[in-house]
Amino acid sequence: MQRQVAVIGGGVVGLASAVRLARDGHRVTVFDHDDSRQAPSWNNAGHIAIEQVEPLASPASVRSAWRRRFAAGGALDLPPAMARDWLVFLPRYLAASRPSRFRHGSAALGSLLATAMPAWRRLAASLDTPGLLREDGHLVAWCDARAAQAGAAAWRRAQTGAVTVADAGAEDRARIAAVCAVPIAGAVRFTGSGQIADLATLVDALEAALESAGGRIVRATANVAVRDGRATIVGHDADLVLVAAGIGSAPLLAAAGEPAPLIAERGYHIRAAADHWPADCPPIVFEERSMIVTRYADRVQASGFVEFGNAAAPPDPRKWQRLEAQVRALGLAMAPPFSRWMGARPTLPDYLPAIGRSERVANLVYAFGHQHLGLTLAATTGEIVAALIADRPAPVDCAPFSLERFGARR
Repeated sequence: MQRQVAVIGGGVVGLASAVRLARDGHRVTVFDHDDSRQAPSWNNAGHIAIEQVEPLASPASVRSAWRRRFAAGGALDLPPAMARDWLVFLPRYLAASRPSRFRHGSAALGSLLATAMPAWRRLAASLDTPGLLREDGHLVAWCDARAAQAGAAAWRRAQTGAVTVADAGAEDRARIAAVCAVPIAGAVRFTGSGQIADLATLVDALEAALESAGGRIVRATANVAVRDGRATIVGHDADLVLVAAGIGSAPLLAAAGEPAPLIAERGYHIRAAADHWPADCPPIVFEERSMIVTRYADRVQASGFVEFGNAAAPPDPRKWQRLEAQVRALGLAMAPPFSRWMGARPTLPDYLPAIGRSERVANLVYAFGHQHLGLTLAATTGEIVAALIADRPAPVDCAPFSLERFGARR
């Protein structure tokens, strides 16, 4: 049955869902005020990370947090100025990191990630943009021999789903050497993961596909109101409302009494011209420095940091400065001038996304909180949302991703 669907959020999850819904015959309007494309969807590392089966809410992450702190040279930061944000989030995160909860989360996330690459293949093929999805895997490298030995062993022990991990061969080591002046002590090759070749091309293709299917994009902020048990968009008609607004989803769901304990997990990147970075080089993770470097169409990008706080707070220039220092220290083939970006990943305490139908408001659906995996899970989330709206069986059990896991706010 054709319905008028309002999608709040024009990031990769919102657009992938909107395209699928429009192709299913619904009349879809996407509300997106981010016309400058500054959202994390269009500034991430481009990595289809189906190997990330183990949620970051884990005993191992808790144990390693102290040595990973920014003040000690690591990538994790809990800024004192934003303590009022992360002090609320932290107890929930620690509870979700208990072994039993971690095992439950790994099983749920693993089932979702198992559907991610097939869904991306279907979506990418339908966009008629050759080369958009690359399935070349990725590399992880270490400069220190002890770190290389420990890191490689840890990855071999980890759950990685359909992705395999093996020592990098001569060709891959040569790839790393071509872009990194510092000798590499060890590297592993991940086979089965992928990359979006260019994020700007992706957003153009998704928006064009939506319009071709009869959908439209309104460059405006949308607000949710609930009247007589149904969600509406203030000033617009809608039979169904999908909230896929990333870090902005929590206040939209508040009107429906839905708990959404999001925190802004802020990431940083720098970009430079890709004049000396081979176009066929897969993403490279320099694990000791918690930095991933990705070649896009005409730019190369170095990304890092996990900074918990408030999305609206000013950026911390020290993060960009450290990324630039790391690029210099490794002798990477990316030269200034650098462009700088900071954005807020939408993260829930258990590091599982929120995907489901509201149990309080019959015509409200949600898809957000994908943390580092928004790009990875966008295509399969779109298919799940379409199934929920059509009352078809979803590709996975959605119970672990329901907002009910955080308790009701009545």
